[in-house]
Amino acid sequence: MRSSADVVVIGGGVVGASIAYNLAKQGVKDVVLCEKDTFANGSTGRCGAGVREQWGSEGNIRICKASIDIFENLQEELDYDYDIEFVQKGYLMMAYTEKEWDQFQKNVEVQHRLGVNSILCTPEEAKEIVPVLNTEGMFGATYNARDGHANPFHTTNAYLKAFERLGGEVNDFTEVTGIEKRGDKVAKVKTTKGDISAPVVVNAAGPWAAPVGSMVGVELPVYTERHQILVTEAVGHLFDPMLMSFSLGIYCQQTPHGSLVMGIGDPNEPKGYDIGQSWQFLKKMSDVMCRLVPALKGVRVVRQWSGLYTISPDAHPILGTVPGVDGYYQAVGFSGHGFMLAPIVGKLISEMIVGKEPSIDISDLDLGRFERGDLRVEPSVV
Repeated sequence: MRSSADVVVIGGGVVGASIAYNLAKQGVKDVVLCEKDTFANGSTGRCGAGVREQWGSEGNIRICKASIDIFENLQEELDYDYDIEFVQKGYLMMAYTEKEWDQFQKNVEVQHRLGVNSILCTPEEAKEIVPVLNTEGMFGATYNARDGHANPFHTTNAYLKAFERLGGEVNDFTEVTGIEKRGDKVAKVKTTKGDISAPVVVNAAGPWAAPVGSMVGVELPVYTERHQILVTEAVGHLFDPMLMSFSLGIYCQQTPHGSLVMGIGDPNEPKGYDIGQSWQFLKKMSDVMCRLVPALKGVRVVRQWSGLYTISPDAHPILGTVPGVDGYYQAVGFSGHGFMLAPIVGKLISEMIVGKEPSIDISDLDLGRFERGDLRVEPSVV
């Protein structure tokens, strides 16, 4: 392991991998990434891996739109030997309450203003898009064909392989135990495999973002929360788009090889680092999805697992620098949406580090917004 670097990136999930790659792409020659386990072992490898432009806030729409622009050419850009399995077959967002339907109509107005070609659907039109769907109780839906999903393991690995080809160093099983400063400046990263002298450190530690921030005296207003997920056996083609409803708290996608990946939120889930699984989740997930898609009855579940959302007060990420801590950057608090934002966030953070004007203005996503009371609340989250 190198004893010095220009930049140390903490976290081997897709966000850290994207930042590391983009730094190397920007010409930073000496970048080291430290991951306390293996790549994509935290939230990235446990996520649903959806990518969507259908949001309610302008900020999320803008950055997700830019992220999809990158996703569309990412396989070629990273020159990956395998397939990141990026598929654009849309999201069908389903409303089951009047309040949700009203919000969807407002969302579409904002989306259209920002160039997102989403459409409003009646229940009958939603059933034309997904013929196996039971539309009973549905107020309406929205659909955007540009939304999609990808493979989180292959996407992260593709970034890391490209990063290493550009001269970067990836250190698995290398836990960061401390960050030393000289005055107000970052000077050294301490790890279980030795120290790395570096003037710049990036906190992309996912669920462990708050402990890493505390190493430089930064208090992050985030918390972690378990979200459970399951995958079924492969079956014949049922539907193309990702199915999602915020009032039901569900999402479900059919992967390229036929299995279905789905999750459902629990409003009573306690804060913490529990990643165990429950039979209650399995029953609720099965009941809701078999009601929505009766063709799923009898399909066997292969396994279930849990991952952690790292949630910010307004469900937007916390990006950039912190006044008074020179050389410290952060890309944290993605609230379950880190995978879809990773391509553009990697680009933006790398631009900031090398002194370029970020290609998208993210100044309102800084940590200081919470003290200013300038929150960007996102109304459309599972």
